[in-house]
Amino acid sequence: MKLDVFGTRVEVTNRNGEWLVFYSGPDGKKRKAEDILIPNHILQNEVISYVGDLCHEWATPEKSEVKVVE
Repeated sequence: MKLDVFGTRVEVTNRNGEWLVFYSGPDGKKRKAEDILIPNHILQNEVISYVGDLCHEWATPEKSEVKVVE
């Protein structure tokens, strides 16, 4: 799933039961987000809330939510 995390684009995928998070650049390139670790027991419907809690320091009045993007 592709997310906008308080203005930062990330892609979250589950591969073989392990959550992987990548930063997404405007040119389509991705790099692993070593600073965003999602435990394997987190369910897909909990990912947005978990990432929001983990990255809440990134929030600003203008960018105050985590949302799914295309």
